Parts: sequence; C-alpha cells; structure tokens
Amino acid sequence: MHCVRKIVEDLYWVGGNDSRLALFENIHPIPRGVSYNSYLLLDEKTVLFDTVDWSICRQFLENIHEVLGDRTLDYLVVNHVEPDHAAGIEELILRYPDMKIICSNKAYLFMGQFGFNVDGRVIEVKDKDAMSFGKHNLIFMSAPMVHWPEVMVTFDTTNGVLFSADAFGAFGSLDGKLFKDEINFDSNWIDDTRRYYTNIVGKYGPHVQALLKKASSLDIKIICPLHGPVWRDDLEYLLDKYNKWSIYEPEEKGVMIVYGTMYGNTESAAYNLATRLVEKGMTNVVMYDVSKTHVSYLISDTFKYSNLVLASVTYNLNIYPPMLDYIMDMKALNLQKRKVAIIENGSWAPKSGKLMREHLDGMKEMTILDNEVSINSTMKEHDIDSMNDLADSIIQSIK
Repeated sequence: MHCVRKIVEDLYWVGGNDSRLALFENIHPIPRGVSYNSYLLLDEKTVLFDTVDWSICRQFLENIHEVLGDRTLDYLVVNHVEPDHAAGIEELILRYPDMKIICSNKAYLFMGQFGFNVDGRVIEVKDKDAMSFGKHNLIFMSAPMVHWPEVMVTFDTTNGVLFSADAFGAFGSLDGKLFKDEINFDSNWIDDTRRYYTNIVGKYGPHVQALLKKASSLDIKIICPLHGPVWRDDLEYLLDKYNKWSIYEPEEKGVMIVYGTMYGNTESAAYNLATRLVEKGMTNVVMYDVSKTHVSYLISDTFKYSNLVLASVTYNLNIYPPMLDYIMDMKALNLQKRKVAIIENGSWAPKSGKLMREHLDGMKEMTILDNEVSINSTMKEHDIDSMNDLADSIIQSIK
C-alpha cells in the first residue's frame, strides 16, 4: 500500500522507513531504525530526487506510482550514489525506460562501478548548472566529500527547497511524522542527528563549511535530506548546529568521562573524579564504559562536550583495546579543539597514560591537561590529592 506525504505544491515525499535494520552501514546501531527519503516533483516534466535502499524498494515503487498516476517519470536526479540511495535506479529504468538521469560526472562513474547500466540516458551537470522543468528551475551545486566525492545538492529556486543529499540527515524511522515541526526534536531527535553527522560526515568539516557557504547565498525555505525529518521552520537552529560541528566547536561546556576497566578499579577512580567535579559545581558530567558503549555514541558526545577525560587500564603494555579503538575513531573523524585529562592504571607497568598522550598529540588543537593521575591497581588515600588537583584543573580549563 502506498504511503506518501505532500511537502509543498507539486512536491511529494515518496520514501520509506526501515525499522528492522539493526546496523547502519553494518556499523552503527540504529535502535529506532532509519528513513530513506526520496522526493517527486510534478511539473511539465516529472522529476524524482534520488532513490532508496533495496530493503524498501517495493514501498518506494508503489509510492511513485501513486503520485505519478498515468504520467511517466521523465528525470531522476542522483545527488548521491551510495547504495542506500541508489539501489532503486535499475528498477526505475525497467519501469520508465525513457527516464533521463541527471548527475555529476563522478556519480556517473560510480554508477558504472556498482554495475548500473545507465549509458545513453545520463545528463552530466557541473557546479551551478541549471535546468528548467516547467515552472520549477533547479540549480545543481557540487558538495564533494559531504560525504562522498560525487555528491551534489539541488536547489529549487521556485519554491526554495534544498535537496541536501546526506547533509542535514538523521538516524531514526519517521513513523508518519515527516516534518521537524511534527516531532519533539530536542527530546527525541537531536542526539540521533548529531550521531549521524559526527560518524558519517564528521571527518569532512572543511567540506561541510564549503557547503554552508554556498547555502548562505540561497533563499532556502525547506531542507529535504535523504535521512530523517524535513525542515520547514527553524532552519537557523540546524545550520548553527552544522556550523559548530563542522568547525569542531563543542556545543556545551561539560565533562565527558570515558573509562576502560577490567575489574572495576579504573571505573571506581572515574566515579571518584566525577563526584569531585560535581561537588565543585560542574554538574554537566556524563560517564561511559568504553567496553559497553558503541563507539558511535561515544563519538557523538565527544563532539558535544568541551572537556574529555580518558581513564584507561594498561593492557599488555598498551592502551586498553576498546579505549584505543575509540581514540583511533576520534583521530579518523578529525576531532579537535578539546581539553583532555588523563587517568592511567596499571599493576606493574602503567603505560596507558603516556600512550594516550602520544595519540592525542597527533590531533589538531587538543589541549592535554598537565595533572595526569597514575594509579597502581586501585585508587588509595595517597591518590586523593592528585585526583582533587585534576578536578580543579578540569574546572579551571572550562572557565
């Protein structure tokens, strides 16, 4: 059965939701599922913006048929060729053999790599190229590395709609609530929006900044991403979040404590520090066991908070493996501009602190506080002053 939503006059959402998928890109947990958004424009010519993942292709095709009725599909705009947005291309070709495909040169090359036979139907466009389909005029703008090199976004100058590809997206099934103003975004969606951005696009902050600069010259009224809700109000809120994330500025002054523990002793030290911070007036403190928390959640909150504490046991004369994986993800995603405190633990050769510092030294604009705490097996009375000094140093760094 079809399930469509009207965006504005002539424009319809024809995507779908997958609530059964456990891992996005087979990496990131998505307990609330994910939406795959596609949009269909009815003008003198009909234009579809991107397709969907294969898992919901049947629903997608039913939606298109419902909106088109007896009309054919004239054009498909491919803003992004990643399979969760391009899997339906060949199904569309079978049903609409005269359909033309509008895309960048790299997108055309990538479609060939994925085995799509699109020869003879592709219209390649470059940055700022424009096309008219009746009363609607579209401008195509390159957005490389947001988050693949072939990406472009499309702006409808007639109605102010920006088809933003993977920019401004979010994890989560829409559950009938298509528009941001139909949901409680701050309570239910901001965390999945941040987690989506930081893990999928976070590495490419300078490229996101370039896209934001292009967007600032447009009279955008609606943002239609390929995942998550459609934005038709409060656009400045979303643009401000993207600006902060893409220049790696923290959203909040607060302390994120991430600990790696084998038998609970490093965890106990982390709780001791957290208690001291709260007693000294810093109540915006969150704690995570690195072994129990998926790294995508850790990365999301690392982008959120100004201060980070890494507390790790030494394991085989190295950093505790889940902690090392987390640090390597931070490096891979280009995290910067954080103030970091270190707690190490070891029974005979504590080395994790020195090794964590070496990794952090290789990251941009990371300030490592001097009051490192080194524990032998368990925290003892003579460690209290060091832990107290560390808490004072963290609070001073936040002011």
